[in-house]
Amino acid sequence: MYYFVSLLIILIDQLTKVLVINYMEIGESIPLIDDILYLTSHRNPGAAWGILAGQMWFFYVITLIVIGVIVYYMRTYAKEQRFLGISLGLVLGGAIGNFIDRVLYQEVVDFVNVYIGSYNYPIFNVADSALVVGVILIGFITLKEEFTKEKSEK
Repeated sequence: MYYFVSLLIILIDQLTKVLVINYMEIGESIPLIDDILYLTSHRNPGAAWGILAGQMWFFYVITLIVIGVIVYYMRTYAKEQRFLGISLGLVLGGAIGNFIDRVLYQEVVDFVNVYIGSYNYPIFNVADSALVVGVILIGFITLKEEFTKEKSEK
């Protein structure tokens, strides 16, 4: 089931990116909610906020290592912890979604453009969202386990 979560993220991510590539010019922006949410065609040759732009081999190696670690954790720990498995599935799907872009285009296709007040948050995509949500959930799971362990030791 956890691999299905990953596959679903990859499919939605790649479908949305293909639509942006085929129907929008780079830099084109479509308001969805004025002053808050826009669909903006953007390309990122790096990682978050454009860091390490153009370092594709670095991203290939790191992503393959991350995928291996996630699959290991899914096989080792997720059998007993469903919520952890879903969280890892989100991270795996996000990592693979952006990896596909880097292999195919040597950059990542981004399109979700959010303004928080006057701050223009860096443009992102479905894979990025899945990664962030998955990591946050893993953080909550880890904190909960620590509190539970600490409580049982008292």
